[in-house]
Amino acid sequence: MAEKRDYYEVLGVEKNANADEIKKAYRKAAIKFHPDKNPGDKEAEEKFKEAAEAYDVLSNPDKRARYDQFGHAGMNGGAAGGGFGGFGGGGFSMEDIFSQFGDIFGGHFGGGFGGFGGGRGGQRVNRGSDIRVKVRLTLAEIANGTTKKLKINKNIACTKCGGSGAEGANGFSTCATCGGSGYVTRVENTFFGRMQTQGVCPTCGGEGKVINTPCSECHGEGTVRGSEVVEIKIPAGVGEGMALTVAGKGNSARHGGVNGDLLVVIEEERDPQLVRDGDDLIHNLNITVTTALLGGEVEVPTIEGKAKIKIASGTHAGKVLRLRGKGLPSVNGYGRGDILVVVDITIPASLSKEERKLVEKLSEQPSFKQAAKVEDQNIFERMKNFFR
Repeated sequence: MAEKRDYYEVLGVEKNANADEIKKAYRKAAIKFHPDKNPGDKEAEEKFKEAAEAYDVLSNPDKRARYDQFGHAGMNGGAAGGGFGGFGGGGFSMEDIFSQFGDIFGGHFGGGFGGFGGGRGGQRVNRGSDIRVKVRLTLAEIANGTTKKLKINKNIACTKCGGSGAEGANGFSTCATCGGSGYVTRVENTFFGRMQTQGVCPTCGGEGKVINTPCSECHGEGTVRGSEVVEIKIPAGVGEGMALTVAGKGNSARHGGVNGDLLVVIEEERDPQLVRDGDDLIHNLNITVTTALLGGEVEVPTIEGKAKIKIASGTHAGKVLRLRGKGLPSVNGYGRGDILVVVDITIPASLSKEERKLVEKLSEQPSFKQAAKVEDQNIFERMKNFFR
């Protein structure tokens, strides 16, 4: 299977392009590769889909941030029950594109090019707004994955009218302006030639019907304020600022439309002993001078609990010990990070007379007289090892 192209390359924009530049680039690509303009051209159709997929990701701030961090791998998988949202990697149909980006050209997308296939019928469907919530996770929850139950205050469908907004089955009537289609047609002269375009009906807002008798409970909106308990499955390895999408758990739409999504933004609780660096964890280990000189066994924290490690005699401050595979799992499922133990040596702030005499006696020994020179000779090597 051919390797996916970079989304920025697909649209021909820089990685720092703003929303208007991305939208303009997509509009240009959509016109160029539209199937109705290129009948029977499979390559053009694939490029049309590719551009739509790229726009789906880059026009959404959460998806774009995830793509910038993880690339195409961040767009795969189905986390949080509803997956990461969007088209899920390109397996979408032309109908998906037309319905997703129907208003980007200011009219009904499928018929917005006039002679390109004549227009698509169908009433406009309202969509509820998305809801963004934050979830705080410990390192242990990030390492193992977890399930959270959240009570979400939001717009829910009115139970009295079933979300329709009308009082009873006879509370509707067909829109006289569009005849129930939800769209009105107009003909314009453009540089493409004489083109027929469709726009949303101004009377019914694209729904094809109007409410004659509003529901007394929701006053014609079809939604009321309420709450819902949502169970969210969070995969292992997620990171600070990452957003998971639970499809259909956002605000309910007016008049029985499509619910919005719930965007779950991850926050990491600060651990007092372990600092995260990607999939690795860093621990600052303080040892005594005698342990540094003589060596020994010490305990260090891990996600699962305490682990014992050996300190070699003559260990210097700044030495990094690695516990392989004890870090965090990759959110994409590729391996696991390490725990990096950075050694620091605790020097007593003050000494008793007896301790001072012992240290002075040691300082006269040959090994201690050479210590400063050895330290100077190895300092650059030690610094390089620290950053490896």
